[in-house]
Amino acid sequence: MLRIPAALSEDDLERQLLRRSVGALTAGRHECADCGRTPLVGEHVHRYQRGDVVCELCRSGRRAAPVSSDLVRHFERGQTVRRRPRLAA
Repeated sequence: MLRIPAALSEDDLERQLLRRSVGALTAGRHECADCGRTPLVGEHVHRYQRGDVVCELCRSGRRAAPVSSDLVRHFERGQTVRRRPRLAA
């Protein structure tokens, strides 16, 4: 629940709501362990032994080989509407 002090101006309210919404957007994102950047859709990320996830740009800065590499997919992958084949009558 949003707790708002009684003497909050409209500009202050707008700023507070904007900060909360930006914080909510960034909370669910995965970030590179080295640079903090969010990898783009279609980019490869590399997972290392300690659980670090590193973007393609920072991969060259690491000596060890990654345990696995994955392709970043769109968040709607597998949840989009698909056409169903027509059943024979």
